[in-house]
Amino acid sequence: MQDQVVVVTGASSGVGRAIARAYGARKAKVALLARNQEALDACAAEIREAGGEARVYVVDVSDADAVDRAAASTVEGWGRIDTWVNVAMATVFAPVKDTTAAEFRRVTEVSYLGYVHGTLAALRHMLPRDSGTIVQVGSALAYRSIPLQSAYCGAKAAIRGFTDSLRCELIHDGSNVRLTHVHLPAVNTPQSERQRNKMPKQQQPVPPLYSPESIADAILWAADTAPREMLVGTPTVKAALGQKVIAGPLDSYLAHAAWEPQFVDEPNDQSGDILFETLPGDPGAHGEYRELERGADLQMRMRMNPVASTLIALGIGIGVGAAMLVRGASRSADDWSRSEESQTGSAAARP
Repeated sequence: MQDQVVVVTGASSGVGRAIARAYGARKAKVALLARNQEALDACAAEIREAGGEARVYVVDVSDADAVDRAAASTVEGWGRIDTWVNVAMATVFAPVKDTTAAEFRRVTEVSYLGYVHGTLAALRHMLPRDSGTIVQVGSALAYRSIPLQSAYCGAKAAIRGFTDSLRCELIHDGSNVRLTHVHLPAVNTPQSERQRNKMPKQQQPVPPLYSPESIADAILWAADTAPREMLVGTPTVKAALGQKVIAGPLDSYLAHAAWEPQFVDEPNDQSGDILFETLPGDPGAHGEYRELERGADLQMRMRMNPVASTLIALGIGIGVGAAMLVRGASRSADDWSRSEESQTGSAAARP
């Protein structure tokens, strides 16, 4: 849609950058929110070169007033906001015991409250028009946490709870404002180089790694169609389903299996991070692991096919239902066995 007005937070790098460029290729009007002026200007140039329009707002999403001002300026200049995409994040890569309260607070302010601030700003302009779409860019880690990512996992889980509550309220009010939550697999973005890493080795997302562009395609599809939630990529589906069925065993498994794969056998020589202040330069959309990137997998292609996505949903529902029946039957058998043992014991105790 050529005249579409879109706001993207975290547009300076990574997935946010790829989303902004994808909307630029659609000739959309794109408002870019992030802290890095240099990177935002570079993104705006890419959008304009593709035939779209761009406005740059140097904003820290933890500042609700600044986010509101950017939203108001966008509406003043372009008349409305059709789509708001929350992507901005900051995080700390470290064990809980080595993460400070100030670091947890900062991650929460950016990676969770930043979404709240963006959503509130979008609603202020969408609700009076009774139109618009809000996209929350989430993660498989909103369903299944892994070690060394507690601050990030906590924020992503909080966004999911907030979004579910808001969705109920929009339905209650009969609103036509749409809300969708897109959960991502590991993506090759600059996050691993620019986050606060307190470990002795460099970090990488757990493979397989997806390209930012393939993820952006999925997010734009979700923004167009507004499914309740969208699990992107086979690893995300596995994480969500595994958490429903075998959460306990996954704790033990991931304690080891999700530890070493997050490291690269190179010393952590990080000289700065973006937790409290941005870093100079334009990081772009891609991280340093381009050779590990892959495009859309079969799950993603099928998910974006209406017929196939219906079959997938039915299959997942049947799988979860079958697993719950098996667990219920197992518990019933155990209860019956204990009851028989109790009755046998009582009979043996009688003279």
